Amino acid sequence: MGVFMNSVLKGRFINFKKIILNFVKMLIGTALMALSINLFLLPNQLSTGGFSGIGTLFFYLLKIPVGTTVLILNIPLFIIALFRNGKKFFLDTVIGTFFLSLFTNLFENIPPATTSRFLACIYGGIITGIGSTIVLNAHSSTGGSDLFAQIVKSFKPNLKTGNLIVALDTVIVLASTLVFKEIEIGLYSAIAIYVMGKVLDVFFEGIDFAKMIIIISPKYNEISDRINKEIKRGTTAIYGRGMYKQDEKNLILCVASRREVGEIRKIIKIIDKNAFLIITNAREVYGKGFKEQNIEKQ
Repeated sequence: MGVFMNSVLKGRFINFKKIILNFVKMLIGTALMALSINLFLLPNQLSTGGFSGIGTLFFYLLKIPVGTTVLILNIPLFIIALFRNGKKFFLDTVIGTFFLSLFTNLFENIPPATTSRFLACIYGGIITGIGSTIVLNAHSSTGGSDLFAQIVKSFKPNLKTGNLIVALDTVIVLASTLVFKEIEIGLYSAIAIYVMGKVLDVFFEGIDFAKMIIIISPKYNEISDRINKEIKRGTTAIYGRGMYKQDEKNLILCVASRREVGEIRKIIKIIDKNAFLIITNAREVYGKGFKEQNIEKQ
């Protein structure tokens, strides 16, 4: 009985610790996003889309604080999300949106870091991307276009979340361009959105991605041996059939680091200059010679 109770208490402690850690991450992430809005984006009339973009319009047109607009616009979506997406998703989104709105209003009087729209779109995009990454890593959400997309997807499962977010963000950026009557605002906002997306990609996919190489050659055994011995990379033979000539052949599959690709290409060219070669990015590679797989316990 004592062992069982200890196990239960330990499990609860780990759960509690995880909840606190995610809460702290969410606070840091939303604070960074709010800083990005007030230091770079808002003073230069830029946005990275979402409801903060609408908030920027209302701030200049009606003098309503951005955080207040973000919270008000999300309220009807919260209600729908509660019934369509479940209580957990609802709570995570409400908490994340509340703190983003709170921090955005609190930081409103901080002097802008720059009045250069070019610098603002770059640094605003980077910091917003980092903040968004931390929030997502905490399994939270700040509502806005993400929440809108999730709700629409619950009604129309075949629609792609990414396409919905891009469509809404595009409409918001176009509205900003029309309201402020400056094409530069739309152009720089588009750069900010692009930079933010790239930052998200880097954090979630990593920058140290590998290359996947597919080699088609009748001299596959010789090529494979040279790659194994000289590059120290394993290869895998995959049976294939050429559909044009109906001839059987073996394909070589090899995953290598970016710096090894040049050496592998040299080996292939020396052995068979007519070899068919496909090189593509492999964003996630786990196993011997690459990253160790780290599965988070739920």
